[in-house]
Amino acid sequence: MKVFKFGGASVRDAAAVKNVAGVLSLFQKEQLLVVVSAMGKTTNALEQLAEAYYKKLKTKHALYNEIKSFHDSVIAGLLQNPNSNAYDDIENLFIELECMLETKPESSFDCVYDQIVSYGEVFSSRIISAYLNETGHRNRWMDAQNFIATDNTYREGKVDWEITQEMIAKKLRPIVNKQMVVTQGFIGRSQDLKTVTLGREGSDYSAAIFAYGLDAESVTIWKDVEGVMNGDPKKIKNAVKLDALSYTHAIEMAYYGATVIHPKTIQPLQSKHIPLYVKSFINPKGKGTTVSTKAKEKNIPTYISKQDQVLVSISSKDFSFIVEDNLSGIFSLLAKHRININLMQNSAISFSICVNNKPEQLAELKKELSKHFVVKSNEGVELLTVMHYDEKGLKKVIGSRNILLEQRTRTGVQFVLE
Repeated sequence: MKVFKFGGASVRDAAAVKNVAGVLSLFQKEQLLVVVSAMGKTTNALEQLAEAYYKKLKTKHALYNEIKSFHDSVIAGLLQNPNSNAYDDIENLFIELECMLETKPESSFDCVYDQIVSYGEVFSSRIISAYLNETGHRNRWMDAQNFIATDNTYREGKVDWEITQEMIAKKLRPIVNKQMVVTQGFIGRSQDLKTVTLGREGSDYSAAIFAYGLDAESVTIWKDVEGVMNGDPKKIKNAVKLDALSYTHAIEMAYYGATVIHPKTIQPLQSKHIPLYVKSFINPKGKGTTVSTKAKEKNIPTYISKQDQVLVSISSKDFSFIVEDNLSGIFSLLAKHRININLMQNSAISFSICVNNKPEQLAELKKELSKHFVVKSNEGVELLTVMHYDEKGLKKVIGSRNILLEQRTRTGVQFVLE
């Protein structure tokens, strides 16, 4: 039993969906669970729609019409049978969304966000499932929310592993044993029956959750690249594909900003020794990259860039030491405002952190910190992480750029760059 995940680029339009069918035709004898993302830039469009709805902007109707028109054009390019039930299923989904937009927001923005943005994966999976059935790739569409149980931490749902594993093993595995299943990434359901998303780009994570519950043979993430590269080819000259990665290396790369793999994907797979393959949907017979326990890595320098970061420096107002009590309070505020640290460095009288740019949360955080500390920040900086580095390579990559912060370990180095 294998789990395949197809991201937004691999299902961006009708031609791309047809290519997915071509990839699946290479695995006709396999038991497959297929996890799909929203099509193309649909998630971005739905995010704009969620904001327009919540803020009661007049643009919401135009945004809705654009999203519907896009999906209608994809359907028209795929489904040949005008009497297909899929037309009604998908039309009903859009009617549901339109009815929601006519009501008044009664929840927090994060809750509203999840209820609206999650439609992208549902639209996509419905269309793809219908097309596959029409072209002879028999499959059953399933709602991921029936299997992935979460808490109600909207936009970053925490999985209830015990319930999730039980539901996948008891209810989903018997179905996958009989036929291909198409489902959604990115979404789960809370105990109060609300849709909860798993974090931006969370479909990889969904694939790992399903693989964990199914005791799958492997997970394959289908991308528009040949595998995991040692750096962004647009920035690193002579970037090369990494044929094999250990789970640890992959986790570190994902955590520090490598966009090929979602940060939470690896741990569920590692716990059951399920290998992960990153392969190209353009060249599906290519070798790709293997992430596994048995990976034999080469110490090739790996360059990971995380853009749009904020460097926040916190120091005491009276030049006293930043001690454990201070740090405890700082970490409590970071947790309160759901701000994750990508890099931190402590000195006698200051504490610096590099974090993702979340303007509203950061504004509140800095407001609270300023009551007790002097707070300074640099916005729009880059966090560059280099693993298995060499000094010659570092000089080429950094050049004459200003280094705001530097931190080295035995195997890696990180820079915050202007």
